[in-house]
Amino acid sequence: MNVKALYSLSYGLYIVSSTENRRLNAQIANSVFQITSEPIRIAVSINKQNLTHEYIEKSGVFAVSILDQDTPMKFIGNFGFKSGRDIDKFENVNYKIGKTSSPIVLDNALGFIEAEVISKTDIGSHTIFVGEALDIDVLKEGTPMTYDYYHKVKNGLSPKTAPTYIKE
Repeated sequence: MNVKALYSLSYGLYIVSSTENRRLNAQIANSVFQITSEPIRIAVSINKQNLTHEYIEKSGVFAVSILDQDTPMKFIGNFGFKSGRDIDKFENVNYKIGKTSSPIVLDNALGFIEAEVISKTDIGSHTIFVGEALDIDVLKEGTPMTYDYYHKVKNGLSPKTAPTYIKE
């Protein structure tokens, strides 16, 4: 099998965040998609090893910040290649606390969606959380970053915990 064919699937690049006992965490995710429009429901796929997974599991809420194509790699790396167990990912980052108490990243974000988990599916290494939107807004105009752009133009990598990680 030539698993590189999976690179042709269309993805975006997002920051998924949550809270637990007033602690905040967030991570980069590419598996975020809208499920329905009435009511608005979205799904996120999160690795069980990630702190964000633990927070979503315990709090039952999450937020998604939609990243601009011009987001710097250093910013992506802060949320994608470091653990909230070791650092405060929100230090020097503009954010606000949303209706769900989840942090909404404002830097480099075009918009956001806040959701309450209504179901979850265990898929082995990851859990797919389905959430009903409680708040949505546009923060600025721009072009959303695609995973293809992240790889081809920004030369970005996928961490081993990403659902799209392919061992070279």
